[in-house]
Amino acid sequence: MIDIKALASGSKGNAYRITDGKTPLLLECGIPYRDIQIGFDFHMSDVAGCLITHEHGDHSKSVKDVIKKGAIDVYASQGTFTQLGIAGHHVKPVRAREQFQLGTWTILPFDVEHDVSEPLGYLLMNQCGEKLLFATDTYYIKYKFKSLTHVMVECNYSLDILNENIREGRVPAVMKRRLLRSHFSLEHVKEFLSANDLSKVQEIWLLHLSDNNSDAAHFKKKIMELTGKPVYIA
Repeated sequence: MIDIKALASGSKGNAYRITDGKTPLLLECGIPYRDIQIGFDFHMSDVAGCLITHEHGDHSKSVKDVIKKGAIDVYASQGTFTQLGIAGHHVKPVRAREQFQLGTWTILPFDVEHDVSEPLGYLLMNQCGEKLLFATDTYYIKYKFKSLTHVMVECNYSLDILNENIREGRVPAVMKRRLLRSHFSLEHVKEFLSANDLSKVQEIWLLHLSDNNSDAAHFKKKIMELTGKPVYIA
């Protein structure tokens, strides 16, 4: 059974603990390593690996400590590692659409759209047949997924809230252009979920909500109404 714990989510840092009961993983490491240790109850030797989606600091801040202090293998695209400027035997480049094994997980990276070098999302499958989708910091996912049981997806902003903030002068208009080409909105999430097979989904996690351009209660309500599934805000 998949268990998800959000250690941090948002522009100040992202990190998530997931396990299938056998193999704990760290998704992203964008918070201080000490906070990651606390999130894992200091059982860092149990962590089979860390998956990173891209090089931005709120997703990769403590990668060197994860490698050096935790002796944990880190998985990301070569483009991400090049931008981070790290290499070594704990650095494990992976490629989109080429699956690999990590403990009891089978992991399939896939390409997403973001304003960085070679960003990835991940589809994780355990030995019980459960499938977890992890996708953040993207404005478009071209793939469709069957038989998902857990969904962790960015829901950064709402166009309505963003436009209101721009009209009121709370957010500069230039920010809209970047958000439209780099982050998943509530509207994007609804379209993405509607296009995918949710028949087996047990829970949906909304990640990386904007401090200024989101409304957690509203987002949760809308996704629950759309899907009929339990929804959690990270």
